[in-house]
Amino acid sequence: MSDTIKALRLNEPFGLNNIEVTELDDPGQPAAGEVRVSIKASSLNFHDYAVATGAMAPESGRIPMSDGAGIVEAVGPGVEEFEVGDTVVSTFFPRWLTGPASISDFNNTPGDGIDGYARQVVVRPTEFFTHQPKGYTHAESATLTTAGLTAWRALVVEGQIKPGDSVLVLGSGGVSVFACQIAKSLGATVYATSSSDAKLERYKKLGASHVFNYQDDADWGDSVYKASGGRGVDHVIEVGGPGTLPQSIKAVATGGHIALIGVLTGNQGEVPTAQLMAKQARLQGIIVGSRQHQQDFIRALEASDIKPVIDKVFAMQELSEAFRYEESGQHFGKICLTF
Repeated sequence: MSDTIKALRLNEPFGLNNIEVTELDDPGQPAAGEVRVSIKASSLNFHDYAVATGAMAPESGRIPMSDGAGIVEAVGPGVEEFEVGDTVVSTFFPRWLTGPASISDFNNTPGDGIDGYARQVVVRPTEFFTHQPKGYTHAESATLTTAGLTAWRALVVEGQIKPGDSVLVLGSGGVSVFACQIAKSLGATVYATSSSDAKLERYKKLGASHVFNYQDDADWGDSVYKASGGRGVDHVIEVGGPGTLPQSIKAVATGGHIALIGVLTGNQGEVPTAQLMAKQARLQGIIVGSRQHQQDFIRALEASDIKPVIDKVFAMQELSEAFRYEESGQHFGKICLTF
């Protein structure tokens, strides 16, 4: 065992040019209730980007990245859930184990309130991890912590999706692509938007039945509504925020569900409340999910043929380059890091 491990740190002034490759003391052996995990992969999320650029006001020296997947190297006394050699994936809210949402901040979220997974080895309590899905690579598993679980909770836990439902996904980031895959696997009809015709063709290959280029069709909410036969869609995966929410309300069915997941177009704005009320639709803010949600999601993945869509893979020390690629919006699905 080496005395040091490699890691990345965010230094002030925060920004993509100031992510430092450094060495840390090896964390040593796990205490009671802990596991030592060799981290093999992570994946990028908008939240990680916001932390790295300083928008989330991280502490100087923070180790970034909320998603981490790897191999258990050692277990502490009393640990029965994991064994040496198990493949594991991190949890976004390690203190939210089960039950209704109980957390409204990121104080204990790895890569934000506490140090994350841009490092070779961690020692953490067992609740910081679950088992990976059988047959998944480390990179594939690393996409589940944030993006995959958010889509699962929006559609299955909160949306109570059922065969025959319809789902609208916005854009082609990780959450939206996962939502398309989950919806199709559960017998739903998928509608998708993008500014890229090439990406819309990729959505068709994933099973989307109706696609809309929002640059060519500014009133895409009406177009979705018309394409649904004037009924509207049962579920909307709303990742844009104030800039897209009015169109999502146009698109949603009476009594439908809008999962407000992202704020890519800003943190606040006007909401057509009268139209939302007339639709009697449910607008619900969602941030990832609990450890139990993740375990349920992983069981579902093992019973399906869903594999995450990974657009591009970078090495850990190329994190700045990976974030710039994310920033460009070229990706379809997830961007991963391997260590």
